[in-house]
Amino acid sequence: MDLSATEADMVQQKVQAILRGLDGQHSGLHSDSGMLRWTLHKSLDRNPNNGNIMVGVLIKELEKAELEDNLHYIIPLLHTLMYVITKAAYISNELYERVYIFCKKILTLPKPYCTIGLDYAQRLKIEKKVPGFSYQKMVVSEQNLKTDISQQQGKVLLFLDPGLVSEAVCNTLLRETQAGQMSHTSISCMMYVITNCIQAALGTDCDITLLQRVLKDKSTEEVELWFQEVLSAVERSEQESAGSRQRHSDRLQEIYSKMIISSEEEVPMSKLERIPLPSPNISVHLWTDDDQLWKELMLFTRETQATDTEAESFKMPELTMDTDGNEQHRISVWSNDSGIERDLPGVEEKELAKLYRKPCIKKKGADLDSAVLLQNLTKAPRGSRTATLQRLSGQSTEVSTCPDKLPTRVVILGDDRALGRLAKAYYSFRKREARRPHRTLKANLQFYCIPVQGDQTETSSDTEDSSNMGDTCELSTYLGQVDPWYDRNINTLCNTIAKLTLMPPCPTRDSTSEPFILDVASYYLRFGLQPVYFQIYNVKVHFRDLSLEPVEDVFLTELKIEMQDCTFTKLNTLTKKKAATDFRGAGIQVHYKKALASNREKEGSIVLRTSGATIKTIPNKETEDLVCLNVYIDETTKSSSGRSAPCKVNGLKASSIQMRSLELRTLSLQLDKDSRRIYTNVSSFEVTPCQEPGYSLQKLRATRAHWEGKEDGGLSKYMTKSLLLPINTFAGIIQ
Repeated sequence: MDLSATEADMVQQKVQAILRGLDGQHSGLHSDSGMLRWTLHKSLDRNPNNGNIMVGVLIKELEKAELEDNLHYIIPLLHTLMYVITKAAYISNELYERVYIFCKKILTLPKPYCTIGLDYAQRLKIEKKVPGFSYQKMVVSEQNLKTDISQQQGKVLLFLDPGLVSEAVCNTLLRETQAGQMSHTSISCMMYVITNCIQAALGTDCDITLLQRVLKDKSTEEVELWFQEVLSAVERSEQESAGSRQRHSDRLQEIYSKMIISSEEEVPMSKLERIPLPSPNISVHLWTDDDQLWKELMLFTRETQATDTEAESFKMPELTMDTDGNEQHRISVWSNDSGIERDLPGVEEKELAKLYRKPCIKKKGADLDSAVLLQNLTKAPRGSRTATLQRLSGQSTEVSTCPDKLPTRVVILGDDRALGRLAKAYYSFRKREARRPHRTLKANLQFYCIPVQGDQTETSSDTEDSSNMGDTCELSTYLGQVDPWYDRNINTLCNTIAKLTLMPPCPTRDSTSEPFILDVASYYLRFGLQPVYFQIYNVKVHFRDLSLEPVEDVFLTELKIEMQDCTFTKLNTLTKKKAATDFRGAGIQVHYKKALASNREKEGSIVLRTSGATIKTIPNKETEDLVCLNVYIDETTKSSSGRSAPCKVNGLKASSIQMRSLELRTLSLQLDKDSRRIYTNVSSFEVTPCQEPGYSLQKLRATRAHWEGKEDGGLSKYMTKSLLLPINTFAGIIQ
């Protein structure tokens, strides 16, 4: 009893430290709260008997936070609690009921609290009846284990841009992911599922140590048979409307008895045993090709189609031999006839007997199923127009586009430059998907961002935290402002990854334990399910050289404009004094549509002299909710002494903008702070919100079909116009 009280006090202290970090009372706790969460969950590995203690402490803190109206505690505590329930060896029925009642209670709170509460209430309803269901479902989907129940497959793709991420970071992540995959094979994961399901249901009424030894002595085929039998029992208990925990326990008790009946070993009942939760099967890719995202998704789609149950059950009939010789009968590879023998034109009986129709799958044409395909291609949050509030367009409560399909999760490790490259790849992917949707409809994409500043992290000081990540991680900084739990767990990795890469690998590390970076990334993938949507912008570039065609590109966070030096030699004959004063800037014309919360169109135009400008799309503060282009222009004005002096023009918020050079000097454009994405000798450009390719394609078809000028005819008027990039967080945007 004293030991349990001591453990409860230690858990209470760790939870209180995490909550103080959320309050920001101590600057040190701000950067260490992610590590505190990690150590709290790791304590379950050291002592599996702590499961009930930790759940009891966390639900007590949740009830206290709801009573005292500390809403900013609820989502971090809920995620922490659900991870404990997933990893715990055994949870009592009373604690399940207590957590379930709390999740139902917070359904009266605003979004996203009620959304996450509803999701967890649905999970707990199943978990009460089928203990260990969350663990089983998580491992089966993450490890792509073959089951008789479902043939769905998930995928995790981690992209590393070697031009932005240091070689040490790339090597560390490759080493950790490969080590995790080697230590957790498919057979070992099946053993984890079997032992966890039985222990979660029976608790101390079974001997997991004996069961683990029995499974190790069995062949691969035998382990797979027991794995399928356990999954069938879990599935049957989950689908029973009148089922109970006791009935499920009886089923697993019967399976457990059959498994150990062959063992002559007599071992007394032992305490609860630790069962590892393997990290997701992450595929690491060096991002050297712009089309690599498309290629990987296409490859995964083909693999999924190859293992589809329909394809597996489809077999070619055996060919019979010709009665006159050893020649095989012909197969009709392509036919336009009805397939009925009597409808064939006059053919000799012998030739007719040799003709067989090849089994095939009928596919609908693009025109017949366009409505269904466009519905799948254009699912996006409502209210996703430009000049709307970020909290409305970025709400995290939208229904998944493909609820019946496992997601393909794409993790980007890098700064705003990597995310800008992702936006470009995502736009290219959606264009191809709109044109050939039948090839990629199986891809249910979810995006995750782990910020790393590249070379700058090597020179960052030890006292620097995630709030000083600099201008290269503006998007991640904004996500940390609207979701504190993302800030505490993911933004703190920005400096932690660089520090850990400098440390040599520990040779005594337990093969079943997960390294810190991989463990935090796994936690993010499992519980970061609430997306925040960011508008992608299209830029059309016109060059001074009229022989060059205009170029279109997209950007996500920033467009930087600089004035280029004039290349004409006549201008060099001017005096040095005049060159130093008048040519400090150049004249440009700016035409824009003002961004208003009412979404009304109000145009404006200015002419000024400038040395450069910056267009940003990410709000500087969490209170700035308007989705728009924030334009900052370095206006050059003459002082009383006659010299040119720069002066920033602030406060210009536009939904779209055009800039044109009024002199011989040209513009230089840099997209998303990436030195590899620079356009020079630009005479003018225009920036507009990037349209959803499916909407653009349908609007073009409607325009061609209706010559009266009805652009939004047909399906286009029901479709989302803007192309948004969703980045997953733990809570979305907290209101």
